Parts: sequence; C-alpha cells; structure tokens
Amino acid sequence: MYKLLSLLFLLAPLSLLAQKKDKAVIKAASTITAADMQRHLYIIAGAEMEGRDTPSPGLEKAATYIENHFSSLGLVAGNNGSFRQYYPLYKDSMTAASLEINGNALKMGEQFAPFPTNYSASMRFAEVVFAGFGIVDGDTRNDYKDLNVAGKLVLIADGTPADYKPAAGNARSMNAPGSPNGKLMAAMSRGAAAVLVIQANFPRRAGTMGSNWSMNGFRATQPVFGFYIAAEKAATLLQTEASGLLDRIKKGEVPAKTIKAEVVLQYAKETVKTEVSNVLGVLEGTDKKDEYVVITSHYDHIGKRADGTIYYGADDDGSGTTGILELAEAFALAKKEGKGPRRSILFMTVSGEEKGLWGSRYYSEHPVFPLDKTTVDLNIDMIGRIGSDYLKDKDSLNYVYIIGDDKLSTDLAPITDQVNTTYVGMKLDRRYNDPNDPNRFYFRSDHYNFADKGVPIIFYFNGVHADYHKPTDTPDKINYPLMAKRAQLVYYTAWEMANRNEMLKRDLKLEIPPR
Repeated sequence: MYKLLSLLFLLAPLSLLAQKKDKAVIKAASTITAADMQRHLYIIAGAEMEGRDTPSPGLEKAATYIENHFSSLGLVAGNNGSFRQYYPLYKDSMTAASLEINGNALKMGEQFAPFPTNYSASMRFAEVVFAGFGIVDGDTRNDYKDLNVAGKLVLIADGTPADYKPAAGNARSMNAPGSPNGKLMAAMSRGAAAVLVIQANFPRRAGTMGSNWSMNGFRATQPVFGFYIAAEKAATLLQTEASGLLDRIKKGEVPAKTIKAEVVLQYAKETVKTEVSNVLGVLEGTDKKDEYVVITSHYDHIGKRADGTIYYGADDDGSGTTGILELAEAFALAKKEGKGPRRSILFMTVSGEEKGLWGSRYYSEHPVFPLDKTTVDLNIDMIGRIGSDYLKDKDSLNYVYIIGDDKLSTDLAPITDQVNTTYVGMKLDRRYNDPNDPNRFYFRSDHYNFADKGVPIIFYFNGVHADYHKPTDTPDKINYPLMAKRAQLVYYTAWEMANRNEMLKRDLKLEIPPR
C-alpha cells in the first residue's frame, strides 16, 4: 500500500499538469483559424509566386509578403535591424566548349557534352590512355594496372563490365568504385589531367548550357576535367568498329591501351553570383528573453517549367509558411494582452530547402542568436493534407507525424504528449522516428541543420501524398481545418517550451544510421 501511495503521489503533479488548461493560451491559439490560413495560402501558393524557386522573382515576392506580415505584427526585425538574412548563391554558366580529335571538331550535344563541374581550361594531348571502365575496387579489380595516366587524357566507358561484382561494402555508396563519382575519383587519384567518358545516349542537351545554382561558389580545383563522348567518336579514337562498342567493352573484348591521337579540349565559363534570404521576425520574451524558441518552415518550392507550368507547392511548404504567419500573429496578440512568452521566439522562414536545406544550413553556420541558448527548433514542413497512409484511416482528420522528439532530449516527447493531451487530442504518429526508416525524413527538412548542431527539434509533417512535388499541389486541395488544428498543436508546444523554467535537456546523442 505504501508503494502504491508513493507512486500515486509522484504521478499526481504530472496528472494535474495535464488537466490544467490556460484560458489565455487557448484564446490566443483560437486565433489560428482555417479562414486565415486559406487567405494566406492562396497568396503564398498563388500563380504570382511562380512556384517560389530558389532563386527567383517569385521567391522574392513571397519573402516580401512574409516580411510585411511580420512587420505589421510588431515583430522585431530578426537580423540586426533587418528581417532578412541574406546568403550568396553561385552559378557557373558555360560560355564555350569544344572537343577536337585529329583536327576534326565534334558537335556539342550530338557527339560530346562537357562535365557540368568543369573549370575553364584548354588542354592538348598527343595520346589517349584507354582504361576500360576505369574501376579500382580494392584487391578485386584495378583497371589501371600497368597503365601510367599521370598528366594524360584517360578514356573510360560508362557503366560496369558484365563480370564485375563489387567488393564487400562497396556497392551502394555515392562514391562506390563502379559509380560515376568513384571512377572519376580513381582517375584523379592517379594524376589524370582529363577524362573522356564513353556514353551511348547522344544526341542530348545535358551539360551543354551550364550548371545549377549552388552555395559553394567557384573552386580552383575541381575533382576532374572532362567530357562525355558519343560511342561512335570514341570508336575513332580506339581505331575500332563503332557498332556495338559499349557491348564489346562490357564483355572485355576491347583491351586497355595507349593510342596516339591529337586531342584538344577547351572549356570556358563565367561565375554569376546572386543572393537569397531567410526571413526572421522575433517576439521578445520577458525574464528569459536571451533564450530562444525557434519555429521554422521553408517558403521556397521548385518553381516552374520552361513551358510555364507552375509547381505551386501549397502543401510543400506553403502550409508550413502559412502556419508560421498564423503562429506569429497568435503570439503577438497574446503579448499585447499581457500573456507574452518568457523566452524570445524566432519565427523564421527559410529558402533553398528544396535545393539541399540551404537556408537553414546557412543559419546554423551563421546563427543570429546563439544555438547554445536555443532551447528547441519546431519545424513545420507540410501540414495541410492527408498523407497516403491515412486516406482510409479512422484518424485521417486528427493526426500528425511527430518526427525527432526522441533524438536529442528526453524532455521533448513527454512535453509533446502532455501538451497534446491537455489542449488538442490529436493522434501523434511517431513511426518515422525509427532510425531504420527508409524514407529518412528526419534528415530531409530544415530541422536537421539545428539537430546537427545539438539543438533539440520536432518536425511536424502530414506525410507524402499523390500531389507531392507535382504541379497539382494546389491550395484548393488543402484541408484547412486540419491544417489549423496542427498549427495550434505547434502553438501550444511552443508556448510550453517558451515558458518552462529550464531549457530542454540535451542528454541524448544524435545517432546517424548507415545508408
């Protein structure tokens, strides 16, 4: 009996906490409405925004809309007097490329195509070394055996030979010996000056007009310089029949050798720079204003096709962006009524998520507010739809995926459950917390860049649906009442994080399972 009474005594405070509702908090959360979310989302995911590609005029229009909303609420500009945190992007645009064999110029796009990673250079060779498939795989295979390729032009075939079996553990990596990257790295490590890769998919456009935007900028040393070459022209170099060339190489019927030939490679490009931004608005706290709750979403999507087809990105992630706008308004109204948070709250919409988590990566590497004073990042990425797994589920109108609340802090999951039980009553689906989840959602949105720096996170997600990354992800398909309910859950959770006495413990190690 004594043990039972003791247990009941210990559980009583938690039970009372779970039952206690703050009417002021409920009043603020109730301002997050389906009607307001619909009004915002039809603008953010409207045709005028043109799919909000990073970079694009549509992205800038969306950023301006978000900034104006933050300003109208009286939020503090989050980056030293500015609502914007700009970061640079670079694009290498090809201006010229040529490949000449024994005085004969090949046609770009029809007979050759440059590597998109090429640097500007002009190279002339008097011989070419054919190295089969150019694979080096431990003790099992070395296509460079007895070949000296230092400072020379190497010719290799695309793909892998018929009898090739990767050594244990070498089959699936991005740089696996038989992969394009692995083969180029093998050539580079042996001092090759340039590489020609024999391919059969000509004519083509790939690689003829330049590369995409990146955060990295121009680097003086690239992994390798070279071109893809059509099989018929490679046959000229090899002094063999063009018919069935790749098949004969695959069967091992074309031996490695050094060929005398005059080959000239030329490539020129220019590097263009632009800037894009994250949008930051801060609601200052009271006695703990030097500590922060961060609420994030990405406001970019994937833009539009050359034919004008727009990828509207209403759910991904117009829904999360709209959630940020409504959350900011709810917290601002609460503060006006004397119910402001103890900790400061940073509302941040980031760009470049679809390109590789660019904006959140930039913030995590250049934080405006100390990450060691950031108690949590609550990331909202797709909360407006019913995912494919829930289309026929009884909880289809009352669920959300909770991802990452078990990864860095033992505080997170209990708080999430307590808040949900007290205020919302949704089904919290944690199936994607499994470290062996093949979807790897934990690593695929902006929260991950915070988690990688040790900041506890929760990722709110409705799951993938049939319109994911398609032009049909439009505002008319959003379930606005469900979207509002999910945003309210984030509000209540953020409120708890902003007002508890202590920052969240960071008592768990981030485990990254092998791919």
